[in-house]
Amino acid sequence: MPDTKIFTIAGQQQLLDEVQVRLAEPNDLARVQSLLRRHHYLGMVRPVGERLFYVAVDGQGQWVGLLVFCAAAKYLRHRDKWIGWTSEQQQRRLALVVNNSRFLLLPQRTVPNLGSRVLKLALDRLSADWQRKYGHPALVAETFVDPEQFCGTVYTAAGWQELGLTDGWGRHARDYYVKHDKPKRLFVRELRANARRSLQAEHLKPELATVEDKVPPRCTQRVGALRSLADHFKQVPEYRRRFESYPLWSLLTIVACAMLCGAQRGPKALAGFAKQLSQAQRRALGIRRLPDGWYPAPSEATFWRLLHAVSLEEVDRAVLRFQAQVRGQPPKDELVALDGKEPKHGGGHSVLTAETVPSQYYLGSAVVDQKTNEIPIARELFPQLDLQGRLVSLDALHTQTETARDLVQEHGADYLLTVKDNQPTIHETIKKLLPDIPAAFPPSGIDGHTRLHSGA
Repeated sequence: MPDTKIFTIAGQQQLLDEVQVRLAEPNDLARVQSLLRRHHYLGMVRPVGERLFYVAVDGQGQWVGLLVFCAAAKYLRHRDKWIGWTSEQQQRRLALVVNNSRFLLLPQRTVPNLGSRVLKLALDRLSADWQRKYGHPALVAETFVDPEQFCGTVYTAAGWQELGLTDGWGRHARDYYVKHDKPKRLFVRELRANARRSLQAEHLKPELATVEDKVPPRCTQRVGALRSLADHFKQVPEYRRRFESYPLWSLLTIVACAMLCGAQRGPKALAGFAKQLSQAQRRALGIRRLPDGWYPAPSEATFWRLLHAVSLEEVDRAVLRFQAQVRGQPPKDELVALDGKEPKHGGGHSVLTAETVPSQYYLGSAVVDQKTNEIPIARELFPQLDLQGRLVSLDALHTQTETARDLVQEHGADYLLTVKDNQPTIHETIKKLLPDIPAAFPPSGIDGHTRLHSGA
């Protein structure tokens, strides 16, 4: 016999008063899927990305309904227009929108108005539950209603807004959609006040910004800009005897785009970045088309070989040519600062970079191997930079007689070097030779540092 229950008028009101919505426990999920398979017209759910399962129960703890929320649809024209965000904002903030992919009231235990009541209870806690599980709230909920099956009255009664019909595509995998030519009615609802205003803001509030941090950067350069950038790398000599799909300048342009977008630049990260490029972008980069007409994306192994074999000096020249085209020549009257940093995923190597301050023109760089330090590398980098008549700044590690002599006598530069208290000999010498330096040069003596200037 089916679990059928006949409710009196008083019993109906009692159920509406007592019904509660709770998160499904892990051991509930098999039963959730079984009930969906038996009673929901779409059957079991295969949620994509972040998801929450809810169970509606009566006063005795008996199940009366189920709800499933998961990742939002990637592209919805009406939704995106309603929110008012840009394409780039949509890409980076979509995690703040959730989809009600399943809503089921068990047929033997339902009463009038139960649907809107259960839906309201779920939405009242949804954003906070999402925050606890995934570290960020949900701001907007969306759902689809099949017009051949339902009218959407439950959603309308619960305060949802209908935006129109979808274009008739359905998700079959994380990023794979299939045309089914059965448009659905699209309903949406803000889960907190001014949710849309937050989503379309130039910058997200700190509590929301974590969702953007999780989204890998993607290339936003247009086709014309990609071709212009690629032209500069065509002058870098090819190190391979033959290649199939990826010219050297195509690979170098992808690395440059990753740098401009703030993406990680290890081989694995670069391969992931390349996969996000559109077919038009890949074509503009000069990637060769496969027989089936598809422009492929380079693999991790391809980028590994590139980073180990390409001429760094030639790449540096190409970058400088591109900078000159975009920004012009670096100003001659600005300080040249040399500083070493260990990049993320750099394998233990650091990079010594020279740039102008404050305009931050890039002048050149060199890799510092783990077997050495920045001191000899800086001296090797000096000849590649135009230092004649310029002031060069380095940190205390480079406060060496030979480095200072090299700058002045070999390259015609002045120097601004740092002397710390843990360099007592130099520190005492400066005090003896330049006893008035605190008054003559204000930065002296601040935070245990003294500045040593070749023109002092």
